[in-house]
Amino acid sequence: MADVELIMPKMGESITEATILKWLKSEGDTIELDEPVLEIATDKVDSEVPSPVAGVLGKQLFSEDEVVEVGKAIATIITEGGADLSPSPAIEIKSEAPVTPVEQVSETVSAAQVVASPAVLEAPVAGRFYSPLVLNIAKSEGIGMEELERVPGTGKEGRVTKKDILNYVKNRASSPAPVAAPSPSSNGVPKTPAETPVKAAPSPKYDSGEVEIIEMDRMRKLIAEHMVMSKQTSPHVTSYVEADVTAMVNWRNKIKGEFKKREGQNITFTPIFVECVTKAIKDFPMVNVSVDGNNILRHKRINIGMAAALPSGNLIVPVIQDADQKNLLGLTKQVNDLAGRARENKLAPTEIQGGTFTLTNVGGFGNVMGAPIINQPQVAILATGTIKKKPVVLETPEGDVIAIRHMMFLSLSYDHRVVDGALGGTFLRRVADYMEQFDLETII
Repeated sequence: MADVELIMPKMGESITEATILKWLKSEGDTIELDEPVLEIATDKVDSEVPSPVAGVLGKQLFSEDEVVEVGKAIATIITEGGADLSPSPAIEIKSEAPVTPVEQVSETVSAAQVVASPAVLEAPVAGRFYSPLVLNIAKSEGIGMEELERVPGTGKEGRVTKKDILNYVKNRASSPAPVAAPSPSSNGVPKTPAETPVKAAPSPKYDSGEVEIIEMDRMRKLIAEHMVMSKQTSPHVTSYVEADVTAMVNWRNKIKGEFKKREGQNITFTPIFVECVTKAIKDFPMVNVSVDGNNILRHKRINIGMAAALPSGNLIVPVIQDADQKNLLGLTKQVNDLAGRARENKLAPTEIQGGTFTLTNVGGFGNVMGAPIINQPQVAILATGTIKKKPVVLETPEGDVIAIRHMMFLSLSYDHRVVDGALGGTFLRRVADYMEQFDLETII
């Protein structure tokens, strides 16, 4: 009998710690090799940690909701003789995707917060890392980034732990609120009350019989922060076109039965949309970019994110890496695989990172069109509406005729800092052209 340490895995280059969401096994439970032991969360994705050996869970070294550093032991597993007793190395999952720090979001949201009593604060610790759990507690308590940087930290390298922030909140509540000094204006004269920014009104109090209060879950909070940050970062412009996708609909209706029988899965319109988008990006590569200060980063890889709704109502965006290098069959299988595992919360962290352009199908909910919010740090996102039969005027050699056609609206939201109306509108029209020119003789 021997103990093997279960190590907190590395979830990406920028991730240094994770929060324990839920223990799937209790102390004394039998564990099979590669069987999930607990669920963990970073600011990007939730994941399960599998056991590196078969045995019995000996001791849980941390409780749920605690933040643990990468590479640190989180539990011990008692094994039978003959097993490999060396500590399991931390699993490293690398990603080249630029990660938008949650700290930036919190700093933006909290820029106008008032600093608490100096008696309980230390000197500012600029650039200090904060876990998602600490940031969420700070935000819910109205603690701005400037104030958070002064909170004493007992963790490694002075980091603020969950215990630190909760103790600070407790002491802060019992301390008198400080009176903020008048801020000087640009000419050095203190601002008058009229010049001072007005604080947001407190949330109204409701009778418990009038409303049901539902606290946002962790993922919904992150989505909310990401969406607010995107609108604050990018000046959004949305263009619209209507496409005649009759050929595409007729082709799918013709082959879907045989395809289901042969491949054991359905073929949807999403892989066709992805194929058309990748062709258009090759024609207009300046849509496949991101912004870094005053620099435009043009991505050589075309990685298409596909927004997927989860059963919980939240949203996740798995990414099809190198979508331009896959044929329609390969795209179909990957779209089905990613969508299925997204609904089961079984995506790996690398599968939601590295996107350079995003596609969202609002037509799946019966919506005609939408004006989606850009998925930072990308600069464009395409929404596809529902496909509807309409009477349309067609030009023929014999003259104009009215025919029943399958029509769909496409909408493109883009970052006006780097994508002008001409580029955004021309790119969107090109996507529609590829959809309208779909070959009825395509073999899959």
